[in-house]
Amino acid sequence: MEGLLDFVLRDMLTRAGAIERCVSEFIRVTDTLLPERVFHRIVPELRAGALTPAGVPVRAQLLGSDPACLADNAARLAGLGPAGIDLNFGCPAKVVNRHGGGAALLDQPELMWRIVSAVRRAVPASMPVSAKMRLGVDDDAQALDAARAAAEGGACEIVVHARTKAQGYKPPAYWDRIAGLRQALPGLSIVANGEIWTLDDARRCQQASGCDALMLGRGIVADPGLAIAIASGGGRQLDWPAVLDLLADFWLLVGRHFEPGYRAGRLKQWLQFLRQRHPEAAEAYLRLRTVTDSRGIASGLFGVERAQALEQALGLPSELRR
Repeated sequence: MEGLLDFVLRDMLTRAGAIERCVSEFIRVTDTLLPERVFHRIVPELRAGALTPAGVPVRAQLLGSDPACLADNAARLAGLGPAGIDLNFGCPAKVVNRHGGGAALLDQPELMWRIVSAVRRAVPASMPVSAKMRLGVDDDAQALDAARAAAEGGACEIVVHARTKAQGYKPPAYWDRIAGLRQALPGLSIVANGEIWTLDDARRCQQASGCDALMLGRGIVADPGLAIAIASGGGRQLDWPAVLDLLADFWLLVGRHFEPGYRAGRLKQWLQFLRQRHPEAAEAYLRLRTVTDSRGIASGLFGVERAQALEQALGLPSELRR
């Protein structure tokens, strides 16, 4: 979710409700001890008790392949007070994998064990250390070995994306394979992830995997009310006016934290996901896809009057609001 589910979108989605915990975008660790400003840039919630404005705790995720360097960075990060530290063994991106990070590590369970063990020893015993993994690289033959390595290394929880690296994000997700891991590792907390776009998907995932807990990624970006629907058993949904309110708040935050040249792209990026679930978002995206200036984006999505109110809230000079 790099470049998408950042602190701004975490804020919006946790405002919508029913999310119990967030994990940050990965923080890439190579061969250096990162300065605190890097952790604060990617996880600014660290300055607020590692909570989103809605009060949802945020774990910080590290990605790398050097146990000692990851441990050093985890120790520094732990001093900033995250809600936990998560280790990325699931990213399928080629640029990450060719440097030995992310899902590429699933073929090396012994190295996974050394990474988790080193990080576990480097941080306070009270701080949760968790891991995100896939079923394997080219196949799922080592799924249990990888999960066991993380568990024996000291991970208190594993999120399993129910596809291999080679399968990427192509449907389906093989949720039933998670059930096998749960049976083999009964003392380990396992969270199911992958291809959960709707309430029906969530129910089928829970039934096939045996997991009560789910991690939502692209599905909740497309439908900010997905967690609410799951938690309420379908009794509550977010309609388009409520989503539009979130978009307005998102636009304000983007305006405060990003340079003007990036703002239109960020809004259209979210609209691209939202149009999978909301026809109104699809219509808005078609109207705005060639618009690049902030004023045109705001008025085209929210209407002139509301757009002017948003510009005023951003503190823009009155001559720019006429």
